[in-house]
Amino acid sequence: MIGFGMIFDDTYRPVFEAQTDGPLYSRLTGPVDVRLTAAASRTGIRAARYLASPAGRRVPFANFAGPNATANLLASGVDAVCVATPDDRHYDAARAAINAGKHVLIEKPSVLALGELDELNRLASERGVLAKVVYHKLADPDHKKLRTLYQDGVLSHVNSGYCSLLEPKSISGGQFAEWIAGRNPATYVAVHYLKLIDFSFGPNWVLDRVSATGQRGLVGPANGSTWDSVQLQIVYRHPDAREAAFDVHTSWVTPDNFPGYVEQEVQFRFDNAVWSAHQRKRGVELTVENRTPGELKYTPNYHYNGTFLEPWGERSQRGYGIEIIERFFKEVAFVEYGGSPDQRPARLAQMRALAYNDLSADRNCVAIVQALEAILARAAGGAPGCVAKVNGPAGGLVLYEPGSAKPLVLYEGRV
Repeated sequence: MIGFGMIFDDTYRPVFEAQTDGPLYSRLTGPVDVRLTAAASRTGIRAARYLASPAGRRVPFANFAGPNATANLLASGVDAVCVATPDDRHYDAARAAINAGKHVLIEKPSVLALGELDELNRLASERGVLAKVVYHKLADPDHKKLRTLYQDGVLSHVNSGYCSLLEPKSISGGQFAEWIAGRNPATYVAVHYLKLIDFSFGPNWVLDRVSATGQRGLVGPANGSTWDSVQLQIVYRHPDAREAAFDVHTSWVTPDNFPGYVEQEVQFRFDNAVWSAHQRKRGVELTVENRTPGELKYTPNYHYNGTFLEPWGERSQRGYGIEIIERFFKEVAFVEYGGSPDQRPARLAQMRALAYNDLSADRNCVAIVQALEAILARAAGGAPGCVAKVNGPAGGLVLYEPGSAKPLVLYEGRV
């Protein structure tokens, strides 16, 4: 495990704790044990605290910290690596792990530039390992049903959409305060919706252009490069030349006592239908004296992640945020133990063909992120209103600035 912060605690920790009670199993692989054996982080403080807890004592692991933490982890004999560092630190950790011949799972966004994605894909093919990215919203039951209806033709021809994810100030001002300087909430969370759109309504369309704007002044200076909220628009072009536009709004400065805590909403419009989903309206409302909305949330999302006392007496933690990580280890187990050694290349190719999480299928999402970062950087530098065009005559990803006749080529090759 590279990175040991909130993301580890929310999703990876329950996976590893559950694996101490029994192995992964399928008919093809038989029982396969999954154990957390090493962690790497800048200080090691959170990992040490966890190791000292009752749960941590059930999952002992080597705790590496400092500038050589990743190198020491990779030399410790691990088979697979999960990267849950801040988004602008994913590439170096993932590259080192893949280069060392380890299967890798990276938190979203996988990387911030197409050139980095090219390098990771090249290395994964060369080293014969899986390189995957976490998009847990694809496993949300609502989103799975949305894709099912579209792929089955019940929902016809998506035209436009709106997605919103608003997080409380405690995210930017507390949990992530150490790394948000110069960052923005769209790169951090809009990518979930970018993948949802790209995966659910593709593949028979092309990404055409990207634009964005946002607000500053709360988590950083109003003229700085740290963004409070971002409004991102992406436009796809269908084979019939009709366009589909999607607006994705993100923020990490919502009041901490807002009822939704993390407020999530989507609406997609089709030729024959409208699909609307809202986290709070589909769930439950809860008020407990002196415990909500701090320790407990008014509108908890138990679909994503929840702790339960099962009817048969077992205590568990489950949800799509955990299932998507468990699935990665099942894919690794299939590659390594799902048949004879001489058939491993075929099994590897089968798992790499999974477009929902393989880095080779992440090009559109990374292109949008790279364009977004460049657009916001130009806006912070005094040139708002830039637009990025995809696969045009000037290059694969090209930034156009209002009033400038010379475009900036962000990526020459075809996206």
